[in-house]
Amino acid sequence: MKRVMAWRPPLWLVVLLMAATLALGTGAGYVQGAAQQQAANGMCPESPQICSQFATFWKVWNLAEEHFLDPQAIKPDEMIAGAINGMLDTLGDQGHTRYNTPEEWQRQQESLSGEFEGIGAYVSEEGGMPVIVAPIEGSPAEAAGIQAGDIILRIDGERTDNMTLDEVVSRIRGKPGTSVTLTVQQLNRDTPIDITITRARVQIPAVTWRMLPGKVAHLRLSQFSEKAVPELKRALDEARQQGARALILDLRNNPGGLLEQAIGVASQFLPQDTVVLRVRDRDGKEEVHRANEAQPETTLPMVVLINGGSASSSEIVAGALQDHRRATVIGVPTAGLGTVLTPFTLDNGGAVYLGTAEWLTPEGRHIRNAGIEPDIRVSLPTDVRPLTPSAMREMSDDEILQSQDTQLLRALEVLGVNTVALGPPAIQPR
Repeated sequence: MKRVMAWRPPLWLVVLLMAATLALGTGAGYVQGAAQQQAANGMCPESPQICSQFATFWKVWNLAEEHFLDPQAIKPDEMIAGAINGMLDTLGDQGHTRYNTPEEWQRQQESLSGEFEGIGAYVSEEGGMPVIVAPIEGSPAEAAGIQAGDIILRIDGERTDNMTLDEVVSRIRGKPGTSVTLTVQQLNRDTPIDITITRARVQIPAVTWRMLPGKVAHLRLSQFSEKAVPELKRALDEARQQGARALILDLRNNPGGLLEQAIGVASQFLPQDTVVLRVRDRDGKEEVHRANEAQPETTLPMVVLINGGSASSSEIVAGALQDHRRATVIGVPTAGLGTVLTPFTLDNGGAVYLGTAEWLTPEGRHIRNAGIEPDIRVSLPTDVRPLTPSAMREMSDDEILQSQDTQLLRALEVLGVNTVALGPPAIQPR
């Protein structure tokens, strides 16, 4: 949810303006002179002491440009993005407050709309290598055998260890009908394998579901996109029609999304006008958001599944259902990204997301840097990925009950389903 704000140009904008000056300049002397002239003319909006620090920034920039041993490594766009994100990281809201390049901003908007062209997988960077966070359910990537945790070693034969994440994503994406071959190292294999995937126009389902043993409806919410609430309503209706007697809302690895969708999702399970969250701004003023569904589902027993990949809007929903004792929350603590992100678009086509306020649970608990602590703590084995409704579509009830998804099995137990012996999972009541 975007807020209209009156604001003065902060330091990151000054850096961007100076970067534009660099692009127009012809050498180090011009850049330094332009920066000094800006400060002298009062164009820098900060104090003279802070403005003078930018001379150091440009000095380092010019030294790198003139003397670094590998000229091919000097990429101004990436250097600027790195400088901005490094500056934003000092605010202590890493992973949330951030700068998006024009390409990243476009991908973000496509993701929230629920549709894009490519193979259908979320990719991040871990240890300097691109890693599959999760294939999108029903996507070409999932159909081809791509798994969460796969390390992408090569793309069409080209090594990825020297590629940026943007380069990796741009090479994987492409027109529908074309193909790309990924060389990946999977968790359950000793050697890398090649997987060829035909790209398509990928529809990102916000909600998928499956009826589990004991008439328990497993509703997985993958992100809080524009379609989250209507898709959840449709899944709930189908589950009721099929005789569901209990619900599991699976928010594992859900990175969040739109605030109004989070409020709408929580509203499906809380009485109308119930407090969903509190928003506290930098001046300490609070705004209360309430449930807005006229006929919510408040009678079926319910469990919410969370993990370290549950962030932002996922934490809002889990915290609200936990505070109101509507659901038992099972899993491990969430990411702790409890800030309201306001996007500010930039002239270069990118955007900066700034945490402009803080989310609190209905009872006033802080989410930022704390996360949501589950009522029952259950960890997954390190080599096990959460089961999804799509993955379970071809599994029998017995196969589900014999799986190693200890969090899902514990949820079934809490909801009264007899499961197979789990051994000694890491379970600790809150």
